[in-house]
Amino acid sequence: MELQRNLTKIRAQGLGIAAISYDSRAVLEDFAKRRGIGYPLLSDPNSAIIRAFGILNESPPKNSPFSGIPHPGTYIVSPDGVVTAKYFEEDFRERDTASEILVRQFGASAEGDKQTVETKHLTLVSSASAETVRGGQRIALVLDLELKPKMHVYAPGVANYIPVEWTLAANPAVTAGAVEYPKAEVLELPAIGEKVPVYTGRVRLVREMIVGQNASGAGGVLTVAGAFRYQACDDRQCFIPVTVPLEWKLKVEQHDRERAPAEMQRKPPR
Repeated sequence: MELQRNLTKIRAQGLGIAAISYDSRAVLEDFAKRRGIGYPLLSDPNSAIIRAFGILNESPPKNSPFSGIPHPGTYIVSPDGVVTAKYFEEDFRERDTASEILVRQFGASAEGDKQTVETKHLTLVSSASAETVRGGQRIALVLDLELKPKMHVYAPGVANYIPVEWTLAANPAVTAGAVEYPKAEVLELPAIGEKVPVYTGRVRLVREMIVGQNASGAGGVLTVAGAFRYQACDDRQCFIPVTVPLEWKLKVEQHDRERAPAEMQRKPPR
């Protein structure tokens, strides 16, 4: 369903999509009809392809209906059939999302809860790769900065200056990854004999966030708060450090618990 929501964005990147499952064709047809799935669902009922790719999950007992299930994952494949990237999890309850992959690997826009703040030195747009989330999903939080002409801010690792810093408030419903900073440019300061790493122009910061399995929120909305701190300078002076408050509001939906009719459901191997 998350793939379906992002189908237009996936195709906009020149990508096709297909999903493979150990479910029968009848089960997949039932699911696709119920949930309006508009891309191919491929049935691998004996897990032959799953085994061939080496992604069989050996955890379920052999006599379990879940025997034959794969580790959840995504392959990115080039037009000539070469796997260029893969995203896999040991825990079937955690999933990389299409929206996160589109943002992190392909630089796609993030449209979830987009907020714009303008300061004297820059314009900051905060967003999320998804508007709606489920427990166990990995999504991307994004800060897009556009510095005003002749302005720069300092990159992490700078000495004797205040670097940009993106913090998130403690929240038991999410687990946040480290900030992914782009490569900085080196600014020479001849007057004082220094070279410092800085950002100018347009800058994108991304960080992964895993939604907790039991995530919920007031009215079904998960609120994630944080702050972005920076010190800007132009070619003449440095300005007082600024802290910009951040907040994302994400709709939380429950997992699809509806099953196919009993006669279609997978039976334990004999």
